Amino acid sequence: MLNLYFKIMENYRTRPKGTFIQKTDWNELYVLTKHWKSDLTFFKQDLHFLHKLLSKYFIWITKKENLAAVESIGKGVLKDKKTSDRLLQRVDEHISHIAQTIQDPFKHDSSIFRDEHQVLEDDIADFYKTVRENRKQVFAITEHILDSENLEHLLEE
Repeated sequence: MLNLYFKIMENYRTRPKGTFIQKTDWNELYVLTKHWKSDLTFFKQDLHFLHKLLSKYFIWITKKENLAAVESIGKGVLKDKKTSDRLLQRVDEHISHIAQTIQDPFKHDSSIFRDEHQVLEDDIADFYKTVRENRKQVFAITEHILDSENLEHLLEE
């Protein structure tokens, strides 16, 4: 069942409306949430690199339209970095809640918690889609700038 979930998240499609979250055990939800944390940490590092890449090329740009495009994409990357920070904080809290629930399952309302899990999952899937789209834009504008601004010599440094 967990493999089906990873397949769905890998494709970043909306998870089928089913009972996976409501019926799976707490240990599987814990492992799944730790996986989210690992992915979000990777994306945060990736976004840091993309922002650095944009900053490096920004100083060499002379064409106004290229400046505007890089600035716009840079804002999107910064927004994604902030979103990754918020999601990582939520995931850390979620991991803590799961651990508490595993230790004392009768102390917490599991249906409310599982609903929160589903919302977090949806927010993470949306974040993945946004980051992937912004990555495509960063690479496209970088290639365009290298071609239009004749900056190939920067790659040789």
